[in-house]
Amino acid sequence: MAFGWLLAAFLVAAGGWASFDPVEDAVRADGRERSTMTLVACDRDACTGMLASTGETVVLRQVIAREEGERLDVALRPGTDEAVRTGAAGALYAGLPLIGALLMAAVVIGGGLRLYRTAWAVAGGALAALLATFALWI
Repeated sequence: MAFGWLLAAFLVAAGGWASFDPVEDAVRADGRERSTMTLVACDRDACTGMLASTGETVVLRQVIAREEGERLDVALRPGTDEAVRTGAAGALYAGLPLIGALLMAAVVIGGGLRLYRTAWAVAGGALAALLATFALWI
C-alpha cells in the first residue's frame, strides 16, 4: 500500500516538475517580454512569426490548430527566441505534463490502492483540465 502511495506521489511530482518552467513562462510577467505574435509560417514542429512590439522573428513550438496570419498573445522565454502562449490557454497547455501525470496517478490510485472514488475524482479533474486546454486552445 505504501508503494502505491509513493508511486502516485512520484508521478504527480514528476508531472509538476516537468510543467513548472513552461507554466512559469506563460503566467509570470516580470522579466519576460510580452507581445502579440503574427504567425508567418507553420510546419509540423513549430510556427515562426513577428512580434508586434519589436518586429523580431520568434518561434512558437505549440502548433496545435495554428494557421499563418493568426495573431496570438505570447511571452518570450528569457534568453531565447522562443515564444510561449500566455493566459489561460497557454498555462493549461504548458501544464499538460501535470495533467497526464494526474491521469496516470488515478490509475494507480484506483487499480493499486482500490480507492475508486478518489481515483475517479482525480481522473475527472484531469480530464476536465484536458478538455479545457483544447477548448481554450482553439
